[in-house]
Amino acid sequence: MSDERILTAALVLTGPADEVIEDGAVRVRDGVFADVGPRREVVERAAPGTPVLDLAGATLLPGLIDCHVHLAFDASEDPVAALRAADDRDLLLDMAGRARRLLDAGVTTARDLGDRGGLAARLRDAIEAGTLPGPRLLTAGPPITVTGGHCWFLGGAADGADRIRERVRRNVADGADVIKVMSTGGSMTAGGPPAWQAQFSVEEVTLVVAEAARFGRRVAAHAHGTAGIEVALAAGVHTLEHCSFVTEPALGEDHERRDRLIREIAERGVAVCPTFSATLTDVERRLGPDVLRPWLDLVHRQYEAGVRLIAGTDAGIAQAPFEGYAQGLEWYVRAGLPPGAVLEMATTNAAEALGLADRIGRIAIGLDADAVVVDDDPRNGFGTLADPRLVLRRGRPHVPAPRASAKAA
Repeated sequence: MSDERILTAALVLTGPADEVIEDGAVRVRDGVFADVGPRREVVERAAPGTPVLDLAGATLLPGLIDCHVHLAFDASEDPVAALRAADDRDLLLDMAGRARRLLDAGVTTARDLGDRGGLAARLRDAIEAGTLPGPRLLTAGPPITVTGGHCWFLGGAADGADRIRERVRRNVADGADVIKVMSTGGSMTAGGPPAWQAQFSVEEVTLVVAEAARFGRRVAAHAHGTAGIEVALAAGVHTLEHCSFVTEPALGEDHERRDRLIREIAERGVAVCPTFSATLTDVERRLGPDVLRPWLDLVHRQYEAGVRLIAGTDAGIAQAPFEGYAQGLEWYVRAGLPPGAVLEMATTNAAEALGLADRIGRIAIGLDADAVVVDDDPRNGFGTLADPRLVLRRGRPHVPAPRASAKAA
């Protein structure tokens, strides 16, 4: 028996920045959008008696996509310590709760870019089976790093060609949808390489990309430092995470090299996920707005150069809550990006970067019925996204917990 209903709203934002349907409607059947258009036309085309849910005064838009989360981390002051103190059973239960919080925040698809023991893949399967509520998950498993390298404690250390091939194959066998490689060090790993230091050679990251391609997997590269960005780009990765162009303090910044790489990223069509989140709000509160200006200017520079930017929060790291997606989007506006472009980063651009544009990212006939319903037009302020009225995940209604956004404050 078909599961069919119509939802009407004051505004339907279909995905691309300039596509808006006033007094619009969607018809959902068996988890996909069966019709989209003006309210009167959609209702007239439907079979008599089709249930209609009138979302008076609301805006309906595509489900949000968080391209960078870590469900294994708890967003505390020391998420690494919390992770290492938890056994797999308790950790999996905690991850399930965090996945539900993402859904409460309107996130209908999330890419988990590093967990322990393939637990995110187990959670993904439980969500797909309908056992647990949560967004569609793409999982990476333990990210590939060097011995003692960034996030080595997740279990993905691999030195040399043979071990790199073995690690990629192991992650795929354990259910990974995407392969993550740590092209540079990072601040979360005590005693590990610094964020500006490249961990692998071009040849090694190229091997990661080639081995992943054998199994139809894309590669995401953690890349803070300029050297690691250059390596990952030369190796042909699909997305650059952070892409913050950090340089060794003693050497200073090389603006010419940075700008050349930005142009190359744009020309190659590699997607960049700057991982803006509520963490920036915390930094501003503690250190003032001036400390963030260079990062905002960098993202604006990439946008102006035509780099394909996508939204992701790094949810789970210190002070990056799973409810903080909307706050992250607000920071892109503060960086000078138009609101419509930011919404595309969160929906259509993100879907394309993840290889899912034929399934999600837009309100269009034949695509999965992933949508979020909010009280106001988010183009006038992303605060409305912080407290969704209703979320659809493949047509299944989910009513968020009251004031989910308040937990992020």
